Amino acid sequence: MTTFRMIALATVVAATPALAEPAPGTPPISVQTLKDVTQTLSSDAYEGRKPTSAGEEKTTAYLVKRFKAAGLKPGNPGGPGDGWFQDVPLVEMTAENVSPMTIAGGKTPLTLAFRDDVVVKSYKVAPSIAVKDSPVVFVGYGINAPERGWNDYAGVDVKGKTVLILVNDPDWQSSARTGLFEGKAMTYYGRWTYKYEEAARQGAAAAIIVHDTEPAAYGWGVVQSSNTGPQLELDEKGDHADQSDAIGWMQLARAKELFASAGQDFDALSAAAKVKGFKAVPLGLTASVSFTNTIKRQASKNVIGILPGKTRPKEYVFYTAHWDHLGHCTPVKGDGICNGALDNASGTAGLVALAEASVKAGPTRRSQVFMSVTCEECGLLGSRFYAEHPIYPMATTVGGVNMDGLNTVGRARDFVVTGAGKSELEDMMAKLVAAQGRVVKPEPNPERGSYFRSDHFMFAKLGVPMFYGESGENLRVGGEAAGHAATLDYIENRYHKPQDEYNAAWDWSGAVEDLQLYYGLGRALAEGSDWPNWYKTAEFRAIRDRDHPEARK
Repeated sequence: MTTFRMIALATVVAATPALAEPAPGTPPISVQTLKDVTQTLSSDAYEGRKPTSAGEEKTTAYLVKRFKAAGLKPGNPGGPGDGWFQDVPLVEMTAENVSPMTIAGGKTPLTLAFRDDVVVKSYKVAPSIAVKDSPVVFVGYGINAPERGWNDYAGVDVKGKTVLILVNDPDWQSSARTGLFEGKAMTYYGRWTYKYEEAARQGAAAAIIVHDTEPAAYGWGVVQSSNTGPQLELDEKGDHADQSDAIGWMQLARAKELFASAGQDFDALSAAAKVKGFKAVPLGLTASVSFTNTIKRQASKNVIGILPGKTRPKEYVFYTAHWDHLGHCTPVKGDGICNGALDNASGTAGLVALAEASVKAGPTRRSQVFMSVTCEECGLLGSRFYAEHPIYPMATTVGGVNMDGLNTVGRARDFVVTGAGKSELEDMMAKLVAAQGRVVKPEPNPERGSYFRSDHFMFAKLGVPMFYGESGENLRVGGEAAGHAATLDYIENRYHKPQDEYNAAWDWSGAVEDLQLYYGLGRALAEGSDWPNWYKTAEFRAIRDRDHPEARK
């Protein structure tokens, strides 16, 4: 996924500033390691590091070699690959023969074309899917948040029915960051993944999100490309029989037609759904859709190394970064390999460099785990599998840091916390940032929900605080203008394209400075005895309180 601030080739930067002096006790971060690992993993020989490909075999073997050389021990004793791997079972499903979605029972029957008007797929591993004459219910934002006194499903039974859901959460149009759902900053309740999860818990046969570009933060083209073609999911016992038969998205204009056919005003009901106490509205319509699935079972790997702790070895601090990328992709000027140099060969290089520095500094009281996960690009599946099948219990995992794209444009005066306002790790990091003479800046686009789009989130869902942040755009050479130009250059010209390639001219000084912060935070956690918690308003607080009553404050 990778956020879009400081991960670009900055041709606008005129000079390379010297590296900042690390805090006392911080070992050097090897720039040579950052260069070597990034260049190797993003070379054409690794074919874009697509999970289950020949590129994966090369990638995971190379990471084991680097972890061994750094001085780590195998992180999964008794597991595959002499204990360096955790197998991640995957199932690939491709929806085919997708019928139009038909809406009946209203003033005007509707036929919604696949791809143009609606996209559908299923988490269920089944050769065929059919939703027939399913009653349609509008459930507002589809949120059930008892800690906030909010339940869009209260008083309505949606078992076997099709629910229509608004994207984002009720506060998304707020100009502030305060409110029941934290204002314009998206909560997890606003993410499409949550909406499908909750609809399945409620027994819905189908869950369809109404697409609206502004609250979604991306256009219909992204919805089309992400929800059609082969889809990877974890291959688990039961074949996801507890999920809805069909999930998907609907174009806003067609949703308005659907509501009009039911004699309802879409805009009026959408406004009502923003108010606490909203009641779901049966629309008096039925929905039908069907498709077949081509199913392919396969497996990928997480790569895990550990530096065992001295006195509290069964308490764990994590560093994570995903090794995977897109593999072969749509060619640009004859180049059809998406190399993923920034996303995320650079973050994986940072993981190796942090392992080297940590081993050189010596073991800490607690154990430190260095994990490079698979399938971030296909839905955070590697980190999700680890979190749901942990080698080290979530209840004894202290916290950690995730890296998804390093700063290769030079040192920045600022540092941005992604998903700010969630955990006490932010207070610890603020002190480290200040010690570097930098300032913490607010996330520029909290409404995009970036905190929920990289691997740390799968730990967070199970109560473990994980930190995610990176350099801001205020460069020490070139200022805000240079930093913003670099960000736009990456988004427009390189992100998820073959042009995301290694460049020998990159300036690694900003990456080193950020890695010093990550090292400092992880080291403090690993040498400590406290259990940092989520803030009281965070979605994940209850699990941490359950596992660690001593963390309650």
